Amino acid sequence: MTMSYDKVDVPEDGEPITLADEDTGELDVPENPIIPIIHGDGIGTDVGPAAQKVLDAAAEATGRSISWMRVYAGSSAREKYDENLPEDTVSAIREHRVAIKGPLTTPVGAGFRSLNVALRQTLDMYANVRPTYHIEGVPSPVKNPEEMDMVTFRENTEDVYAGVEWEAGTDEVEQVREFLEEDMEISDVIHDGPVGIGVKPISEFGSKRLIREAIDYALENDRDSVTLVHKGNIMKFTEGAFRDWGYEVAEEEYGEDVITEDELWEEYDGEQPEGTVVVQDRIADNMLQQILTRTDEYSVIATMNLNGDYMSDAAGAQIGGLGIAPGANFGHGRCLAEPVHGSAPKYAGEDKVNPTAMILSGREMLDYLGWSDAADLVRDAVEETISSGTVTYDLERQIEGGTKVATSEFADAVVENIEQLS
Repeated sequence: MTMSYDKVDVPEDGEPITLADEDTGELDVPENPIIPIIHGDGIGTDVGPAAQKVLDAAAEATGRSISWMRVYAGSSAREKYDENLPEDTVSAIREHRVAIKGPLTTPVGAGFRSLNVALRQTLDMYANVRPTYHIEGVPSPVKNPEEMDMVTFRENTEDVYAGVEWEAGTDEVEQVREFLEEDMEISDVIHDGPVGIGVKPISEFGSKRLIREAIDYALENDRDSVTLVHKGNIMKFTEGAFRDWGYEVAEEEYGEDVITEDELWEEYDGEQPEGTVVVQDRIADNMLQQILTRTDEYSVIATMNLNGDYMSDAAGAQIGGLGIAPGANFGHGRCLAEPVHGSAPKYAGEDKVNPTAMILSGREMLDYLGWSDAADLVRDAVEETISSGTVTYDLERQIEGGTKVATSEFADAVVENIEQLS
């Protein structure tokens, strides 16, 4: 029995996804699931429908169907509900468990929290997962972009993104300043005059569940390492604690399946036993260098919110930019897929931008549903389309002899390749 909604229609030809196992979060996915979709702001009005078209084709090619449930956030929600994130939208994603969204605008300095962050935190989508891999034919600023095949697990609910901060000049920030200076005797780090103050929460609970997700993913997908990325040499009790809790998870919960980097060299002389995952750690600034200079040495990254944002964007640059980079948010038996890029409002409605990131985010959603055959079709068809030179303007200007197509035409070309490949 599905819920009723104020201004959203539930598709009659689909069935809801349900939770099959409360302990593991395993889903019971019908062949015709109801999937909520937020097209998003700006270019979301272009890339959202393009992705739907491609995902529909992949589902149909593998004997399934998707019943789309249009829900709203951002500018479309303000028009329909006079608010940015209506309860209809949150309830629909919570009930139906798997959804996809386009980019939502976060105005700099605005009085409300990022809608992307609000959705993740409200639904407890604690793992922001960003796979970064090169699609053949995509121009890249590096010599060997195919060496990049990294999956970043970014903690979604804590760190500075938790939004615990006080604005300069307010009574609240002065109370915090007084507490720090008088009660905690911390006076030499805060300058006189207006100051903004933020708090950076990093918990054992949040850290360990994120790192478990990363290790489980590595084991299930034959990945050889999980790297804990942190700035624990400076922030010893937050990011340093994240590192320590990560090693605790590895050493206490996984037996012989997981070894630390120290054990790799002290007990195995650097020869990794087959089927194991090595857990290691790197300082964040050094890691930003190493993903460029030693790209193929890293596979799965587990890190905190801010580091993960920087790290995944830097990795995305190596495979052609954020127009290609997919992402998804995972919770306990929940998935909200979303591209990494922003809303680029100046291109909204022009049918010109690259929808690949949204399409490949849909691929992550299909994989989460257990539809790996459909997911593989999407990737293969995107790669076939781009490598043939059929691309949107952003890639065409970098490819000699490329054919420039509109957003919708690119989606049509991908659909055609799905049909040929299936």
